[in-house]
Amino acid sequence: MVALVNGAPVTELDIGQRTKIIRATTGKSFSRKEVLQQLVDDQLKIFIAKRYGIDASNEDVQNAFASMAQRSHLTPEQMEQSMTKQGLSVSNLKVKIRADLSWNNLVRGRFASSLQVNETDVRNALQTQGDAPKDTTGYTYTLYPITFVAPRGSDLEGRRREAENLRGRFQSCKDGLKLARSLREVVVREPMHRTSADLAPQLREILDKLDIGKLTGPESTPQGIQMFALCERKESASDSPVKKAIREEIFLKRFEAESKKYLEEVRRQSMIEYR
Repeated sequence: MVALVNGAPVTELDIGQRTKIIRATTGKSFSRKEVLQQLVDDQLKIFIAKRYGIDASNEDVQNAFASMAQRSHLTPEQMEQSMTKQGLSVSNLKVKIRADLSWNNLVRGRFASSLQVNETDVRNALQTQGDAPKDTTGYTYTLYPITFVAPRGSDLEGRRREAENLRGRFQSCKDGLKLARSLREVVVREPMHRTSADLAPQLREILDKLDIGKLTGPESTPQGIQMFALCERKESASDSPVKKAIREEIFLKRFEAESKKYLEEVRRQSMIEYR
């Protein structure tokens, strides 16, 4: 054991495993002292969050682990197997996940008012950028998902041709949605409302060029062939991609400042013994 943090041990094995995990996930190499400090901080974060009853649950940790696996196009089980083959400790990684989730909950809850970003903050940030960004206006889109159902093994290309046929006949949402609902094995789902800030740049470009009452191009999904009917596009100055990015940047800076200051306070109030 190399350290004791409020009764929780940090071992030489923990340091070795965390060093490997950092190298495998970031490609960076940290010193032994830096890795030890990260492990100590993890235990501090978990301890103080647990004291306030807002520490991450096992389910939260497992869901976050599953999301990491999904980004690597793996199942959680495959991720665990891959880590084990590389000599990486799954439990060590999950300690870090638990610490990060717990700390985020704690800082967001404890400093909610000072972390809040309002329109004045965003406007002031825009004014200090010199050449003001042009894309400060966004849109709210109303979209109806339309799916040509195609079970696995069925004629997917045939369904794609049917979708293209509907696309050519679709002239307005009022009549087009009725037409789509009358077709064989076609599902028209409830409308979705998305803002420019929620969408990837490529999709925003498609929707901005598409006429109201028209369909996007057909795309393959696990359910079949899907298109979206664009039924409304409203201008929304408060939800532009530029403003969203600025809002997130301001929030992140405030979060990091409050996090650093609070962690130093927690360290001073904790029992940390280095062996």
